[in-house]
Amino acid sequence: MSFRRNLVHARSYLITILALLVAFGAVIWMERHSGRLSAAAELPERQIDAKAVRNSPRPLTEQERQWAQVAWAYFGPNVDPATGLAFSVEKYPSATMWDTGSYLLAVISARRLELIEAREFDARIARALESLRKLPLFDGKLPNKAYNASTLQMTDYANQPSERGIGWSAIDVARLMVPLEVLVWQYPQHTEAVRALVAHWDLSALRAEGEFMGARLDQQGRVELVQEGRLGYEQYAAKTLALVGLHAPRAFSYTQQLAWQDVDGVRVGHDRRTVGESGAHNYVLSEPYLLDGLELGWDRDSGELAWRVLQAQQRRFEKTGQLTAVTEDHLDQKPYFAYNTVHANGRNWFTLSDKGEDLSALRTLSVKAAFGWYALVDNDYTRRLVAGVAALNEPQRGWYAGQYERTGQPNKALTANTNAVVLESLAYIQGGPLVRVR
Repeated sequence: MSFRRNLVHARSYLITILALLVAFGAVIWMERHSGRLSAAAELPERQIDAKAVRNSPRPLTEQERQWAQVAWAYFGPNVDPATGLAFSVEKYPSATMWDTGSYLLAVISARRLELIEAREFDARIARALESLRKLPLFDGKLPNKAYNASTLQMTDYANQPSERGIGWSAIDVARLMVPLEVLVWQYPQHTEAVRALVAHWDLSALRAEGEFMGARLDQQGRVELVQEGRLGYEQYAAKTLALVGLHAPRAFSYTQQLAWQDVDGVRVGHDRRTVGESGAHNYVLSEPYLLDGLELGWDRDSGELAWRVLQAQQRRFEKTGQLTAVTEDHLDQKPYFAYNTVHANGRNWFTLSDKGEDLSALRTLSVKAAFGWYALVDNDYTRRLVAGVAALNEPQRGWYAGQYERTGQPNKALTANTNAVVLESLAYIQGGPLVRVR
């Protein structure tokens, strides 16, 4: 009995050791397969200013701690008390795996910043993991693209129940892998729950021929697999899924589909695949590079590409006087979501819907982009950015999505993703990347 009892007690530690071995294997694989930007990809002379990149953690100022408290305020009323899942938008009980990953990272960041005690941290994480384990899966394989955060039913994107579901997103599932990996490495009390959750999913269904595949239903209701991700997002997903042993060399490579575009005198990398060829927009915006840096730490290639994206935005400010921090964001008016880009579909500074509609009148200075750049790069421009968005919040409700350029009015959408990225950014300043893969 004593041996059996000791074996049970040791079980979580054994699982942790196995998880570490898998993660170390992923680190080695990433190092060997890192997609170096080469002369074949027409790499110009490197521009990144290593001195400006924030590599040394520091304590937060009192102002920064107040900003963190505002961000955490969102997750009080906007987490279902029964399921423990966060609402993607204030008072709207819908959740994707992307938003759920953001929420878990917000909880981890809040604990690191000592905004919550260990007991609350463990309770929130345990409740969310339990609900994730209960989710019905699309075709019994992977999480559906959207769920009702209160009932755990599969839904469409309008939060209407869908018995079968509408498919899965490889990029969204990849986003969720980051907090799960952090929990395994740093909070072993949750390792068994993470292991049981991931074992319940068929992650192998995400990969085909070195790329990542999403699933959707065609007009006849048949499952159709489609390649997901463009430059920035695709490599972010490849890195995060490699942490759980799912390697996709084509998706990992920064050179596979790399092309260059001049944006206000800065050569910016973009995906050479066009919307006409693939049906997918080749958005160039801040988000994937910010998440890569905040969560994984920039490597040589992602850092260079990210720097150019930031420099283009700074150059636009210098030419026009308009503070520029662009990324995908919710809107507080129809169509309720927009992609604010540095470049997309052959156009610089194009703001568009997921259908490609021109939404230039709704271009937004993004709060989460401003905070992300401020955390990763310490220079005059990033300090201007965070000062420019500092008033775009309600202390008891959270941070707004941003400010409309044309009118100067706040974009008052309140979302899990914006407030999670603000928390991640401030946690990065204090402690560095959440996971290091190099």
